[in-house]
Amino acid sequence: MKIINQHYVNGQFRLSTGTEKMDIINPSDGSLIGKVVLGNEQDMNAAIIAASAALPSFSQTSREQRMDYLQQLHDALMERLDDLQEATTIEYGATVQRSRWSNQYAAETFLYFKHILKDFSFDRRIGQSTIAMVPIGVTGIMTAWNANSGSISVKLAAAVAAGCTVVIKPSEMSAIQSQVLAECFERAALPAGVINMVHGRGDILGTVLSTHPAVSKILFTGSTVVGKIIARNAADTMKRVTLELSGKSPNIILDDADLNTAIPMAVNAAFMNSGQACIAGTRLLVPEAVLPEVKDILLKTMTTQTVGDPSDERTVIGPMASQKQFDRVQHYIGLGMKEGAELLAGGLGKPDGLQEGFYVKPTIFTGVSNEMTIAQEEIFGPVLSVITYKTEEDAIAIANDTIYGLHAYVSSSDMERAQKVAAQINAGRVAINTIYHDALAPFGGFKQSGLGREGGIYGLEEQLEPKVIIS
Repeated sequence: MKIINQHYVNGQFRLSTGTEKMDIINPSDGSLIGKVVLGNEQDMNAAIIAASAALPSFSQTSREQRMDYLQQLHDALMERLDDLQEATTIEYGATVQRSRWSNQYAAETFLYFKHILKDFSFDRRIGQSTIAMVPIGVTGIMTAWNANSGSISVKLAAAVAAGCTVVIKPSEMSAIQSQVLAECFERAALPAGVINMVHGRGDILGTVLSTHPAVSKILFTGSTVVGKIIARNAADTMKRVTLELSGKSPNIILDDADLNTAIPMAVNAAFMNSGQACIAGTRLLVPEAVLPEVKDILLKTMTTQTVGDPSDERTVIGPMASQKQFDRVQHYIGLGMKEGAELLAGGLGKPDGLQEGFYVKPTIFTGVSNEMTIAQEEIFGPVLSVITYKTEEDAIAIANDTIYGLHAYVSSSDMERAQKVAAQINAGRVAINTIYHDALAPFGGFKQSGLGREGGIYGLEEQLEPKVIIS
């Protein structure tokens, strides 16, 4: 059994001064696989002090030095790639395909920022002034449990590239994965205090991080509810915030789309990462006239959505991350049935033969109106709502009828038409005929899906403040 009782602070692992312990459960079978000793305010304050002490020197490092550090971080993650993948599958329940991709992506993120940094202009001339883009300062990083290594790495890489020091508060549900990452950070051998990581609860450590006067910036991935709390906490010290929050992504299938291609892709968009993804396309908008054909293709596609042991290469959908998440998904499936949606596939309970873990039946509802709870609230599980529309304008209106605006999808055989539809959807990203993730493009949401952007040059600039020197 894995015991995690140390935090990575000021270049070394230190025993936690906290006393609260949390069980680490394998979601595949409900077994106890470890315990983590959660940090307290003292641990977090020590990490902030270390990051503050390291900032004056690190903020003055050269572009070339920081490029070398990014390379070292990439190399350190690649050395432990197998360990990261195993931890992601055992602790979180990600399928082997997902854990392989997500951790490879995490390592490659450091190379993306190394490449961006090579030609980035920190000094610019505007009018009579020189604009110096300077490091924003000590940065607090808080992440969710559904994309641990990638979510941490994209934030950390931008901070290091900018010359900022960081304190990371990962989800306590990702303690094993985060511990492997911390060991990678130690291996990368950046100056002491540049990278710090403390395990613990968000309501305790997140409060310290988001209110501490020495922290200049907060980068957060998680729910909109928690994002609002962080934003309120940050306001008193005027912290800059980048918030990547919840989504309820629409997927518009236009009437000229090839349904045999678009519908299976839509299922993959909805059920990616076992449905535990903020960008999941969980509202499928289809022309009313083709609903019968869409139903047939959906049912056929569901035969390929194998639910089971995430370590099995054949598995497409693994367990939910926790009992709490299992219960949440069950609640929404029951609510969909209660509100009158038609159950096309799946439903309540666990799949046959999978009673031990936190497995759910991948579920598709048809006959869904956009006013239903299952069409408005983020479920974070493999639940797809099919909504019909009459006209293209109707589809766009339905797509935009949400408090969220993180991601959207459009399928069409006419690229020009699809581009016009995409331009009218209020979302930070719109993918046309694809579910590809562009790591160099900015990522973030409109409306209550967040503030700011991460990834690529936009993510780097979020770690910098423009200083004007008039001469």
